[in-house]
Amino acid sequence: MPGVYISYPFCDQKCSYCNFASDVLPRELEQDYLKALESEIRCEQWQWTPETVYIGGGTPSKMTAVALARLLDAIPDRTWSEATIEAAPGSFTPETARGWREAGITRVSLGVQSFVTRELAQTGRRHNAETVASDVAALHAAGIGNINIDLIAGLPHQTAASWRESLDWIERLEAPHVSIYMLEVDEDSRLGRELISLGARYGAGAVPPEDQIADMYETAVDRLASMGVPRYEISNFARPGFESRHNLKYWRREPYSGFGADAHSFDGLVRRRNVETAAEYVEFWRRGESPCVGQTTCDAGEERFFVGLRLSEGVRATAEDWRRFAAPIARHLDSGLLEREGDVLRLTRRGVLLSNEVFQEFVTL
Repeated sequence: MPGVYISYPFCDQKCSYCNFASDVLPRELEQDYLKALESEIRCEQWQWTPETVYIGGGTPSKMTAVALARLLDAIPDRTWSEATIEAAPGSFTPETARGWREAGITRVSLGVQSFVTRELAQTGRRHNAETVASDVAALHAAGIGNINIDLIAGLPHQTAASWRESLDWIERLEAPHVSIYMLEVDEDSRLGRELISLGARYGAGAVPPEDQIADMYETAVDRLASMGVPRYEISNFARPGFESRHNLKYWRREPYSGFGADAHSFDGLVRRRNVETAAEYVEFWRRGESPCVGQTTCDAGEERFFVGLRLSEGVRATAEDWRRFAAPIARHLDSGLLEREGDVLRLTRRGVLLSNEVFQEFVTL
């Protein structure tokens, strides 16, 4: 069953590590963006009933309850099994959480990143551990118990001890879903650019070495498993039944429709993308034009391995897969990066840490 993704790229601050197409943008642009977004959703020629909804950003928790309800009301047949909104800690009230529940939200993803004050201050985050605990309590009181907490391994000043402190908070809050991301170094974030240029701003000089970041990730894998929150995807961990139904669609190559700036859609064969920035998106709306600016026909074989191997369940290889990818499969089985059970291939524990090396061979054939 397909899903719906709604992009809300507005933030109160731009965090140093963020490489998403989001930013601090003018209030008047935000109002026009919401109108354009509702218009795009209502103009969609729905061929199916959405099963999941995911509102990402940016900081969608900035939206008023009225604005959120209007967007969700534009989606036909409100029988979805999961509706997620991303939220920054401290950006909503207990009343807001109740409004989300009444609007149809069933799941909240909190962009915590760390529970350690020094690490948060360095990256520009304004919350602390107590803020997160208060938010979790408010969500539970509103009837939303399906909560994800994001953490980043590799933030400036992070140590093995401070990482354990963040994991201690995960256990204390009994989070049913946790996402663990290793710090990405690229040109799309201020911290990434500083690391590439060997600068010292944004705490770049205090970012732990790659091997220590890998150790933190491995520590999280073991610690979360001991809490009953095993890994089901490279960056995602959940108690049984709390896996993200929407995000599983991406990794299983199931259809979804994306709305808003930098949103992508997939019908099982073709991927489509919208204009990248909120300003462009609004301008297309004002001209009465579709925001879709590109599409790509997918190589299903390559994608099945590239996204499917991210899952702990692995990929069931077809006869064509065995023929086409015989060499890289054999090479990674021999090197210990892949393991095989019948026709199912999975990344080994070591393979997870070197997953990009494995994926690269399946997308260049």
